[in-house]
Amino acid sequence: GAEGLAGWLAERRVDAVVDATHPFAAGITAHAARAAAATGVPLVVLRRPGWQPGDGDRWHPVPSLAAAADALPGLGRRAFLTTGRLGLAAFAHLAGVHCVVRSVEPPGPPLPPHAEVLLARGPFTVADETALLRRHRIDVLVTKDSGGAATAAKLTAARTLGLPVIVVRRPPLPAGVAAVPDAAAVLARLGLTPPPPS
Repeated sequence: GAEGLAGWLAERRVDAVVDATHPFAAGITAHAARAAAATGVPLVVLRRPGWQPGDGDRWHPVPSLAAAADALPGLGRRAFLTTGRLGLAAFAHLAGVHCVVRSVEPPGPPLPPHAEVLLARGPFTVADETALLRRHRIDVLVTKDSGGAATAAKLTAARTLGLPVIVVRRPPLPAGVAAVPDAAAVLARLGLTPPPPS
């Protein structure tokens, strides 16, 4: 929690906090912001840039997993869910949709009633993602805007196949907190210079 982290920062006389957690780790970021504010320690949030739609994309941005579940039945009947194993409860009531769920680790209940689980870890290629979407007869992709290249191939595959994509937007950062896109920007924000190349 924020109080425990604030105590740890003060006890160790930390000079700065760099929050490089997942873009959807809103709780951790909120705790880091509160702890940094309470101790006067500078906070820098490092977030890889989010994905941006390109020509031919059929994106449907939504603010939450619950909103994604609400939108899903109107867009397809065979969904590829790549939202992570911890958020699948939002889709557990969708009796009329077959869900192919990809996860790094086996998800726990509750799952959608018609769920097929694929265990895999990226990066994934466009060819592999296109083949997967075709093999499972997917007609809608559901994903969170995690950004980065490791799992972006599914978006290109969906564009190629003309599939709609439900994109869960990132949670907002705490008030007064801004994100930077890379390590060089972190160092610049903290007034540090990067080490020379080795």
